[in-house]
Amino acid sequence: MLSLLVLIVVVLRLGLALRRRRISGVAPGRERIEQHVRWARPAVLLLVLGLLGGLVSAIWLRDWAPLGTLHSWLGVLTASLFVTAAWLGRALRLGRSRASAVHGAVALAGVALAALAAVAGFVLLP
Repeated sequence: MLSLLVLIVVVLRLGLALRRRRISGVAPGRERIEQHVRWARPAVLLLVLGLLGGLVSAIWLRDWAPLGTLHSWLGVLTASLFVTAAWLGRALRLGRSRASAVHGAVALAGVALAALAAVAGFVLLP
């Protein structure tokens, strides 16, 4: 999951570069948007797979209650935020929305919660 956090930071940096260009009045460019999307898709997919894998691990391998830790709840909330950001990003890309600020805010909240979930997961390590 540490490598996923690195991937999320890469996607965040690409998104912030798009934001800086948009605020300065320069068109972000299709290539930069495609690069952001190209990195963001696997990040969201891996995050959701990590959430599902963590739940399976907690239930079947460790015999824990599902969603019985702060780490698991932060993971669910993080995944929800990233799936929402992906949905908003798709609408932006298809031209169905202009809510780039909302997309960015939701994604930034997801990044913050992902970091918090990583810290909360340290106590679960053997």
